[in-house]
Amino acid sequence: MDWSIQHIARLAGTTSRTLRHYGEVGLLEPSRLGSNGYRYYDEHALARLQRILLLRDLGLGIPAIGEALASEADGSRALVAHLHWLREEKDRLDRQIASVETTILKMEGGEQLMAEEMFDGFEPTQYREEVEQRWGAEAYADSTRWWASLDKADKGEWMLAQKQLATDWSAAAVSGENPTGPAAQALARRQAEWLGAIPGTPRSPAGAPTKEYFVGLGEMYVADARFGANYGGAAGASFVRDAMTEYARLHL
Repeated sequence: MDWSIQHIARLAGTTSRTLRHYGEVGLLEPSRLGSNGYRYYDEHALARLQRILLLRDLGLGIPAIGEALASEADGSRALVAHLHWLREEKDRLDRQIASVETTILKMEGGEQLMAEEMFDGFEPTQYREEVEQRWGAEAYADSTRWWASLDKADKGEWMLAQKQLATDWSAAAVSGENPTGPAAQALARRQAEWLGAIPGTPRSPAGAPTKEYFVGLGEMYVADARFGANYGGAAGASFVRDAMTEYARLHL
């Protein structure tokens, strides 16, 4: 079964012109052309369009969307990663909405405001104390300034890379990969490169994360369930830690 370009544009809340442009730049080819020259899209094309629109909503431009799609051989796994991020965002926004609604009700009713209620869901600084204790106030300040300097597209691209990396770690752990094997070590290298790009990360003169930081972070993934949840729980976090420890031994 397939659908006409007009039908899909209407359902997706976009325009036929936009869909044709996606085809011209190689993002979304029609599955067939009708005898009248109209473009038609099958279910595989629709799944790809869904991914394109999700990436666009993150703020990514067409070149970045193309790179993201090209790097994802398994479209369903990529959508699983994005779904995980969307659910986290929904939970955060739901808590922010409830927090603001509570503040309004209490202000209008003359009730005492509770700080714990007012800031539930406002997450950017939730790890500030931990970061400053472990790596210093300057490290936290540097990373905060860096994040604030990013535009929407850059933030979206960074979050996408982070979520995809976590998904790849979880998949490797579930598949029974050896943490010292090539697949896990390739992931550890990606983890090191991702961390090394964040200002405030303790780095060696070569620009890579320090061995102590990298190994310590792996240990924290296991010790703190909040971080371990990003990798599928305790077993996944242990897999990540062991792979990071081996990578640090060999390369940091």
